[in-house]
Amino acid sequence: MSEAPAQTPIEGQPAPPRRRLLVLLPLIAFAALAALFYGRLFSGDPSRLPSALIGHEAPVLDLPALDGLARDGAPVPGLESAVLKGQVTVLNVFASWCAPCRDEHPLLVELSKQQGFRLVGLNYKDDAENARRFLGRFGNPFAAVGVDANGRAAIEWGVYGVPETFIVGKDGRIAYKYVGPIDEDGLRTRLMPEIAKAMAAGG
Repeated sequence: MSEAPAQTPIEGQPAPPRRRLLVLLPLIAFAALAALFYGRLFSGDPSRLPSALIGHEAPVLDLPALDGLARDGAPVPGLESAVLKGQVTVLNVFASWCAPCRDEHPLLVELSKQQGFRLVGLNYKDDAENARRFLGRFGNPFAAVGVDANGRAAIEWGVYGVPETFIVGKDGRIAYKYVGPIDEDGLRTRLMPEIAKAMAAGG
């Protein structure tokens, strides 16, 4: 006796349960991965996102200055790798179009008044006039500002989004990465202790 041929579902009838499950499996897997990523990205401590660069030499920087930007009457220089050695450096990735950057900026202005380290800025995919206006309106806390017009430097530094803040030790190695806007609690309980730790380290 020959085997009956497999049935072909009739148009308009629901697909067999097994077939529906096979169709849904990729969607379920994607949803699970998206939920995991979302949970890590928006967890209570965004600074815990992993960075493969921690403990490694900071990527090379050769970024031009922001034209027309001055501080204390002198032009503000761009960013070169040489400025990342010999003293602890806090590098903040910012842009004038970034609303969270505006929220954290007053804390950066206060941070720039502290002694023992330098604060520099990486201006990410921004319009030069808008960036100057932003710093002119809210204050320029940066000793140097490098223009990352095409975003290549940010990619090399493993930036997830804007803003982000890096601490670079005296030896030029990345010691810490803070993802997301700095708030008062983050500044007091996370960033400042990590800056102090980097300042106390040799190198």
